[in-house]
Amino acid sequence: MATRFAEQVVLVTGATSGVGKAVALRVAGEGAAVVLGARGKDAGEQVAADIRAAGGRALFVPTDVTVEQDVARLTDAAVSEFGRLDAAFNNAGAVHAFGPVAEIDEADWRADLELNLTSVFYGLRHQVPALAASGGGAILNNASNLGVVGMGSVAPYVAAKHGVVGLTRAAALEAADQGVRANALVSGAVDTPAFRNSMGATPEGVAAIAALHPLGRIATPEEIASFCAYLLSGEASFVTGAALAIDGGFTAR
Repeated sequence: MATRFAEQVVLVTGATSGVGKAVALRVAGEGAAVVLGARGKDAGEQVAADIRAAGGRALFVPTDVTVEQDVARLTDAAVSEFGRLDAAFNNAGAVHAFGPVAEIDEADWRADLELNLTSVFYGLRHQVPALAASGGGAILNNASNLGVVGMGSVAPYVAAKHGVVGLTRAAALEAADQGVRANALVSGAVDTPAFRNSMGATPEGVAAIAALHPLGRIATPEEIASFCAYLLSGEASFVTGAALAIDGGFTAR
């Protein structure tokens, strides 16, 4: 387990907090060189420093995933710094627009699609060729549970995440003969700063969201990271084109 990612290079977006940070730390602890992409320079450099302090290898590249040149630079940095790319976790995302569809501002609609869907398209455009050049590998796209079910008041986010599932499946079919796997992560609510700043900002809000999960709670970032590490590793070598749930039973209802 400790060397599952030995000599491998893993790219993670949205890597400065929450699930992205947890995945970066998890795969680094299992031997990966980690390339971190996020907008927050200070936070990104700190995560990279923490990995290096623990004896790992890490590089932070300031990245706005809604800008294709940034995504291309992030992928290129992995190859130029560490010589290859073996796995990528397209995790960056957030909710901009809240409210009924009829009241959603067009700018917020576009912002949600750009951050949550177009960013994944940019990632795939650059990661698939890099992975293929390394002999194959894995891509995991964070679709959340709202990539497979509906929820009112966040329609742009739901639409974008449903798009991530479809895009992932199409890319998986296209890249299979290049040895590149692509899967979508269907995660339930996770106790992250982003969650607590939105739907779970109060204890009552956390309890209400937790109650939507049959297990009666929300996940820790580390629980999600353990599943992500499996899907990004060679242990999941026959898994591709799938939307895989780690959601406390949310989507089983």
